[in-house]
Amino acid sequence: MNRKKLLRILPWITTPGLLIVLFVVWEITVKALDVSPLILPPPSLIFEGLGSVLGEASTWSHIRVTVIQILIGFTAGTFAGVVVGVLLGKLPLLEASVRPLIIALEVIPKVALIPLFVIWFGFGMTTKIIIAGLLAFFPVMLNVLLGVRSVDRGHRDVMQSINASRWQTFKHLEVKSMMPHVFAGMETAIVLAVIGTIVGEYLGGNEGLGYLVVRTLNELNAPALFAVILILATIGLIMYFTVNSLKRFVIPWHESVYGRRESA
Repeated sequence: MNRKKLLRILPWITTPGLLIVLFVVWEITVKALDVSPLILPPPSLIFEGLGSVLGEASTWSHIRVTVIQILIGFTAGTFAGVVVGVLLGKLPLLEASVRPLIIALEVIPKVALIPLFVIWFGFGMTTKIIIAGLLAFFPVMLNVLLGVRSVDRGHRDVMQSINASRWQTFKHLEVKSMMPHVFAGMETAIVLAVIGTIVGEYLGGNEGLGYLVVRTLNELNAPALFAVILILATIGLIMYFTVNSLKRFVIPWHESVYGRRESA
């Protein structure tokens, strides 16, 4: 087996192997030290709890609600981030005018706004979508702003030399230059959208996986609590790798994609 092939398949071997070792060590340690399942249940109890949790029809309803909120919030935040980032990148005077406001909004802990959103929009999905969108907005906007400003000067000169219009320059040069930055922002944004949605469900919700975490905690059902966390981690991983796969499809020409393939 050559080195490229080995590097490609290695994560598929080492990751499951390390997880199995972790679970075995965890199981043996917890039982050897006689740790209470209320504090740290062994993996066997957690997987048993996972089966029970997934066996309840209401769990799938909570999963559906959480996924919908994440996707809507992430999509809205990404769209707004791209639009605002492009506008600010193209209009330096506007960017200079609103920069203090943007910085002030960025540093506000968004979790602290959840009670306000609950007062304004209630305990429904709107509050969680807004929080997810807000958290997704800033990394995308800042990356797009950087992308618009990072267009190579020489490439701009080439476009000017062929008398390209501003729209043609934007379409054929700036968008292409901006796309890697958009995906860099999206990879951060999807993680933050998941966190924002779950925290919103913790603090003000009666449905979703965040609410399910609170309910299992109140029931002191530690195995079910770990099981819900496993479901959340799985959803987050699937969404992250979906965005990452989309990047490989949309910008296969960028070094962040082909460079990795070549190194593999």
